Amino acid sequence: MAKLALKIDIDTYRGTLQGVPRLLEVLRRFDAQATFLFSLGPDHTGRALKRALRPGFVKKVSRTSVVSHYGLKTLLYGTLLPGPDIGKNCADILRGVRDSGHEVGIHCWDHVKWQDGVEHADMAWTESEMGRACARYQEIFGTAPQTHGAAGWQMNPHALRLTQRLGFAYASDTRGSHPFMPICNGELILCPQLPTTLPTLDELIGMNGVTADNVHEHLLTLTQATPAHPDFKGHIYTLHAELEGMKLLPVFERLLAGWCEQGYAFTPTQAIFNALDPAKLPRHEVIRGELPGRSGTLMLQGEKFLSSWKLAA
Repeated sequence: MAKLALKIDIDTYRGTLQGVPRLLEVLRRFDAQATFLFSLGPDHTGRALKRALRPGFVKKVSRTSVVSHYGLKTLLYGTLLPGPDIGKNCADILRGVRDSGHEVGIHCWDHVKWQDGVEHADMAWTESEMGRACARYQEIFGTAPQTHGAAGWQMNPHALRLTQRLGFAYASDTRGSHPFMPICNGELILCPQLPTTLPTLDELIGMNGVTADNVHEHLLTLTQATPAHPDFKGHIYTLHAELEGMKLLPVFERLLAGWCEQGYAFTPTQAIFNALDPAKLPRHEVIRGELPGRSGTLMLQGEKFLSSWKLAA
Protein backbone atom coordinates (compact mmCIF):
# COMPACT_ATOMS: atom_id res chain seq x y z
CA MET A 1 0.00 0.00 0.00
CA ALA A 2 1.29 3.44 -0.90
CA LYS A 3 2.09 5.71 2.03
CA LEU A 4 1.25 9.34 2.55
CA ALA A 5 3.22 10.85 5.40
CA LEU A 6 1.58 13.77 7.19
CA LYS A 7 4.07 16.32 8.50
CA ILE A 8 2.44 19.02 10.63
CA ASP A 9 4.31 22.28 11.25
CA ILE A 10 3.18 24.29 14.27
CA ASP A 11 4.42 27.87 14.00
CA THR A 12 2.50 29.85 16.62
CA TYR A 13 1.01 29.93 20.10
CA ARG A 14 -2.52 30.10 18.66
CA GLY A 15 -1.84 27.18 16.34
CA THR A 16 -0.63 25.12 19.29
CA LEU A 17 -3.57 25.99 21.55
CA GLN A 18 -6.35 25.72 18.98
CA GLY A 19 -5.13 24.10 15.79
CA VAL A 20 -3.36 21.11 17.30
CA PRO A 21 -6.39 19.76 19.27
CA ARG A 22 -8.60 20.13 16.20
CA LEU A 23 -6.11 18.25 14.04
CA LEU A 24 -5.84 15.48 16.63
CA GLU A 25 -9.60 14.95 16.49
CA VAL A 26 -9.69 14.79 12.69
CA LEU A 27 -6.73 12.41 12.60
CA ARG A 28 -8.47 10.19 15.17
CA ARG A 29 -11.58 9.97 13.01
CA PHE A 30 -9.54 8.94 9.98
CA ASP A 31 -7.37 6.55 12.02
CA ALA A 32 -4.35 8.50 10.77
CA GLN A 33 -0.95 9.06 12.35
CA ALA A 34 1.22 12.09 11.74
CA THR A 35 4.45 13.85 12.68
CA PHE A 36 3.98 17.05 14.69
CA LEU A 37 6.91 19.48 14.58
CA PHE A 38 6.75 22.15 17.28
CA SER A 39 8.05 25.68 17.65
CA LEU A 40 9.32 25.48 21.21
CA GLY A 41 10.26 29.02 22.19
CA PRO A 42 8.64 32.47 21.91
CA ASP A 43 5.98 33.33 19.36
CA HIS A 44 7.27 36.45 17.62
CA THR A 45 5.01 36.24 14.58
CA GLY A 46 4.55 40.02 14.47
CA ARG A 47 8.20 40.50 13.59
CA ALA A 48 7.56 38.80 10.25
CA LEU A 49 6.11 42.07 8.97
CA LYS A 50 9.59 43.08 7.87
CA ARG A 51 9.22 40.45 5.13
CA ALA A 52 6.99 42.94 3.33
CA LEU A 53 10.12 44.19 1.60
CA ARG A 54 10.74 40.79 0.00
CA PRO A 55 9.71 40.22 -3.62
CA GLY A 56 6.42 38.35 -3.78
CA PHE A 57 5.58 38.55 -0.09
CA VAL A 58 2.84 41.17 -0.34
CA LYS A 59 1.24 39.22 -3.20
CA LYS A 60 1.28 36.04 -1.10
CA VAL A 61 -0.27 37.82 1.90
CA SER A 62 -3.07 39.15 -0.26
CA ARG A 63 -3.71 35.69 -1.71
CA THR A 64 -3.78 33.77 1.55
CA SER A 65 -5.47 36.29 3.89
CA VAL A 66 -2.90 36.09 6.67
CA VAL A 67 -4.98 38.02 9.21
CA SER A 68 -7.95 35.67 8.90
CA HIS A 69 -5.75 32.61 9.34
CA TYR A 70 -3.43 33.79 12.08
CA GLY A 71 -5.58 36.32 13.94
CA LEU A 72 -4.73 39.92 14.75
CA LYS A 73 -3.37 39.15 18.22
CA THR A 74 -0.86 36.68 16.82
CA LEU A 75 0.32 39.29 14.32
CA LEU A 76 1.15 41.61 17.22
CA TYR A 77 3.28 39.10 19.16
CA GLY A 78 6.86 40.27 19.40
CA THR A 79 5.98 43.88 18.58
CA LEU A 80 3.10 45.53 20.46
CA LEU A 81 2.47 42.39 22.52
CA PRO A 82 5.05 40.18 24.25
CA GLY A 83 5.58 36.85 22.54
CA PRO A 84 4.22 33.95 24.62
CA ASP A 85 6.59 31.06 25.29
CA ILE A 86 4.98 28.16 23.40
CA GLY A 87 6.92 25.28 24.92
CA LYS A 88 6.58 26.57 28.45
CA ASN A 89 2.87 27.40 28.27
CA CYS A 90 1.74 24.48 26.10
CA ALA A 91 3.85 21.58 27.40
CA ASP A 92 0.76 19.54 28.33
CA ILE A 93 -0.61 19.86 24.79
CA LEU A 94 2.69 18.76 23.31
CA ARG A 95 2.90 15.72 25.57
CA GLY A 96 -0.72 14.95 24.74
CA VAL A 97 0.18 14.70 21.06
CA ARG A 98 2.87 12.16 21.87
CA ASP A 99 0.55 10.25 24.18
CA SER A 100 -2.01 10.04 21.36
CA GLY A 101 0.48 7.95 19.39
CA HIS A 102 1.86 10.56 17.03
CA GLU A 103 5.51 11.30 16.34
CA VAL A 104 6.82 14.57 17.79
CA GLY A 105 9.86 16.56 16.76
CA ILE A 106 11.48 19.98 16.43
CA HIS A 107 10.39 22.73 14.08
CA CYS A 108 12.49 25.50 15.66
CA TRP A 109 13.02 27.63 18.76
CA ASP A 110 11.80 31.00 17.45
CA HIS A 111 10.00 30.57 14.12
CA VAL A 112 10.40 34.09 12.73
CA LYS A 113 13.97 34.46 13.96
CA TRP A 114 14.97 31.18 12.31
CA GLN A 115 13.12 31.67 9.06
CA ASP A 116 14.42 35.21 8.56
CA GLY A 117 17.91 34.81 9.99
CA VAL A 118 19.33 31.36 9.35
CA GLU A 119 20.36 31.78 5.70
CA HIS A 120 23.24 34.14 6.54
CA ALA A 121 23.83 33.09 10.16
CA ASP A 122 27.16 31.87 11.49
CA MET A 123 27.87 28.67 13.39
CA ALA A 124 27.46 30.20 16.86
CA TRP A 125 24.02 31.64 16.07
CA THR A 126 22.82 28.45 14.41
CA GLU A 127 24.10 26.17 17.16
CA SER A 128 22.50 28.37 19.82
CA GLU A 129 19.06 28.29 18.16
CA MET A 130 19.09 24.55 17.55
CA GLY A 131 20.58 23.86 20.96
CA ARG A 132 17.83 25.82 22.74
CA ALA A 133 15.16 23.91 20.83
CA CYS A 134 16.77 20.56 21.69
CA ALA A 135 17.08 21.48 25.36
CA ARG A 136 13.43 22.54 25.56
CA TYR A 137 12.34 19.34 23.79
CA GLN A 138 14.31 17.28 26.31
CA GLU A 139 12.72 19.24 29.15
CA ILE A 140 9.18 18.62 27.86
CA PHE A 141 9.42 15.03 26.67
CA GLY A 142 12.27 13.61 28.75
CA THR A 143 14.02 12.21 25.66
CA ALA A 144 16.30 13.53 22.96
CA PRO A 145 14.61 14.65 19.71
CA GLN A 146 14.87 12.29 16.76
CA THR A 147 13.67 14.49 13.92
CA HIS A 148 13.93 18.08 12.74
CA GLY A 149 11.88 19.95 10.13
CA ALA A 150 13.13 23.48 9.56
CA ALA A 151 10.82 26.50 9.69
CA GLY A 152 10.08 27.66 6.15
CA TRP A 153 12.46 24.98 4.80
CA GLN A 154 15.27 27.38 5.72
CA MET A 155 18.71 25.97 6.53
CA ASN A 156 22.38 26.81 6.17
CA PRO A 157 25.48 24.56 5.98
CA HIS A 158 25.99 24.77 9.77
CA ALA A 159 22.41 23.68 10.43
CA LEU A 160 22.69 20.75 8.05
CA ARG A 161 25.86 19.59 9.78
CA LEU A 162 24.16 19.97 13.16
CA THR A 163 21.38 17.56 12.17
CA GLN A 164 24.15 14.96 12.22
CA ARG A 165 26.07 16.26 15.24
CA LEU A 166 22.96 16.61 17.40
CA GLY A 167 21.99 13.01 16.72
CA PHE A 168 18.79 13.34 14.71
CA ALA A 169 17.83 10.04 13.10
CA TYR A 170 16.56 11.90 10.06
CA ALA A 171 15.33 15.36 9.07
CA SER A 172 12.76 16.92 6.76
CA ASP A 173 14.24 20.34 6.03
CA THR A 174 13.93 20.32 2.25
CA ARG A 175 11.54 20.13 -0.70
CA GLY A 176 12.04 17.43 -3.26
CA SER A 177 10.79 14.15 -4.71
CA HIS A 178 12.21 11.29 -2.61
CA PRO A 179 14.42 10.54 0.44
CA PHE A 180 18.14 11.17 0.03
CA MET A 181 21.42 11.63 1.84
CA PRO A 182 22.33 15.34 1.68
CA ILE A 183 25.54 16.75 0.28
CA CYS A 184 26.42 20.29 1.34
CA ASN A 185 29.46 22.05 -0.10
CA GLY A 186 30.92 18.68 -1.04
CA GLU A 187 30.33 17.20 2.43
CA LEU A 188 28.16 14.15 3.04
CA ILE A 189 25.80 14.78 5.96
CA LEU A 190 24.98 11.52 7.76
CA CYS A 191 21.39 12.46 8.46
CA PRO A 192 18.88 11.42 5.78
CA GLN A 193 16.54 14.05 4.37
CA LEU A 194 12.88 13.16 3.80
CA PRO A 195 11.73 16.12 1.71
CA THR A 196 8.20 17.45 1.42
CA THR A 197 7.04 16.23 -1.99
CA LEU A 198 3.72 18.07 -2.44
CA PRO A 199 2.87 21.79 -2.59
CA THR A 200 1.23 23.38 0.45
CA LEU A 201 -2.19 25.01 0.57
CA ASP A 202 -0.80 28.53 0.92
CA GLU A 203 1.30 27.99 -2.22
CA LEU A 204 -1.73 26.92 -4.25
CA ILE A 205 -4.69 29.02 -3.12
CA GLY A 206 -5.09 32.12 -5.24
CA MET A 207 -2.92 30.80 -8.07
CA ASN A 208 -4.26 29.74 -11.48
CA GLY A 209 -7.90 29.68 -10.39
CA VAL A 210 -7.28 27.56 -7.29
CA THR A 211 -9.48 28.49 -4.32
CA ALA A 212 -10.11 27.11 -0.85
CA ASP A 213 -13.13 25.32 -2.32
CA ASN A 214 -11.24 23.42 -5.00
CA VAL A 215 -7.64 23.22 -3.78
CA HIS A 216 -8.20 19.66 -2.54
CA GLU A 217 -9.11 18.61 -6.09
CA HIS A 218 -5.81 20.02 -7.37
CA LEU A 219 -3.79 18.16 -4.75
CA LEU A 220 -5.67 14.92 -5.34
CA THR A 221 -4.74 15.03 -9.02
CA LEU A 222 -1.07 15.19 -7.97
CA THR A 223 -1.41 12.05 -5.82
CA GLN A 224 -3.57 10.03 -8.19
CA ALA A 225 -0.50 8.23 -9.49
CA THR A 226 1.87 6.77 -6.91
CA PRO A 227 5.53 7.72 -7.48
CA ALA A 228 7.58 4.73 -8.51
CA HIS A 229 10.92 5.74 -7.05
CA PRO A 230 12.71 2.59 -5.77
CA ASP A 231 13.35 4.11 -2.34
CA PHE A 232 9.91 5.63 -1.80
CA LYS A 233 6.46 4.84 -3.12
CA GLY A 234 4.38 7.63 -1.67
CA HIS A 235 4.26 11.29 -0.74
CA ILE A 236 5.13 13.60 2.14
CA TYR A 237 2.63 16.39 2.70
CA THR A 238 3.32 19.34 4.99
CA LEU A 239 0.35 21.03 6.61
CA HIS A 240 0.14 23.81 9.18
CA ALA A 241 -1.77 23.96 12.45
CA GLU A 242 -2.57 27.58 11.61
CA LEU A 243 -4.19 26.66 8.26
CA GLU A 244 -5.46 23.07 8.10
CA GLY A 245 -5.98 23.10 11.86
CA MET A 246 -8.08 26.27 11.78
CA LYS A 247 -9.99 27.93 8.92
CA LEU A 248 -8.93 25.32 6.34
CA LEU A 249 -9.82 22.29 8.47
CA PRO A 250 -12.67 21.34 6.07
CA VAL A 251 -10.15 21.31 3.22
CA PHE A 252 -7.93 18.91 5.16
CA GLU A 253 -10.89 16.62 5.84
CA ARG A 254 -11.69 16.53 2.13
CA LEU A 255 -8.06 15.72 1.38
CA LEU A 256 -7.99 12.86 3.88
CA ALA A 257 -11.20 11.43 2.45
CA GLY A 258 -9.83 11.69 -1.08
CA TRP A 259 -6.52 10.07 -0.15
CA CYS A 260 -8.40 7.23 1.53
CA GLU A 261 -10.25 6.63 -1.74
CA GLN A 262 -6.93 6.63 -3.58
CA GLY A 263 -5.72 3.85 -1.27
CA TYR A 264 -3.07 5.68 0.76
CA ALA A 265 -2.09 4.70 4.30
CA PHE A 266 -1.45 7.73 6.54
CA THR A 267 1.81 7.58 8.45
CA PRO A 268 4.25 9.80 10.32
CA THR A 269 7.48 10.52 8.50
CA GLN A 270 9.19 8.18 10.97
CA ALA A 271 7.46 5.23 9.30
CA ILE A 272 8.94 6.30 5.97
CA PHE A 273 12.40 6.51 7.54
CA ASN A 274 12.08 3.14 9.26
CA ALA A 275 11.44 1.45 5.91
CA LEU A 276 14.61 2.90 4.36
CA ASP A 277 18.19 1.70 4.26
CA PRO A 278 20.23 4.92 4.64
CA ALA A 279 23.28 3.21 3.15
CA LYS A 280 21.40 2.73 -0.12
CA LEU A 281 19.89 6.20 -0.40
CA PRO A 282 21.03 8.35 -3.32
CA ARG A 283 23.25 11.35 -2.57
CA HIS A 284 21.88 14.73 -3.63
CA GLU A 285 23.16 18.25 -3.23
CA VAL A 286 21.04 20.55 -1.08
CA ILE A 287 20.55 23.75 -3.05
CA ARG A 288 18.72 27.03 -2.52
CA GLY A 289 16.00 27.89 -5.01
CA GLU A 290 12.45 29.11 -5.56
CA LEU A 291 9.09 27.35 -5.75
CA PRO A 292 5.87 28.62 -7.34
CA GLY A 293 3.58 30.34 -4.85
CA ARG A 294 6.25 30.88 -2.19
CA SER A 295 8.17 34.11 -1.70
CA GLY A 296 11.92 34.01 -1.38
CA THR A 297 14.15 30.96 -1.61
CA LEU A 298 14.24 27.71 0.34
CA MET A 299 16.21 24.48 0.52
CA LEU A 300 15.63 22.08 -2.38
CA GLN A 301 16.78 18.60 -3.32
CA GLY A 302 19.29 19.14 -6.09
CA GLU A 303 20.67 16.87 -8.77
CA LYS A 304 22.07 13.49 -7.86
CA PHE A 305 25.63 13.90 -6.63
CA LEU A 306 28.09 11.84 -8.65
CA SER A 307 31.45 13.31 -7.61
CA SER A 308 33.52 12.40 -4.58
CA TRP A 309 32.66 13.90 -1.20
CA LYS A 310 34.05 14.15 2.28
CA LEU A 311 32.25 13.30 5.50
CA ALA A 312 30.91 16.17 7.56
CA ALA A 313 32.55 16.50 10.96
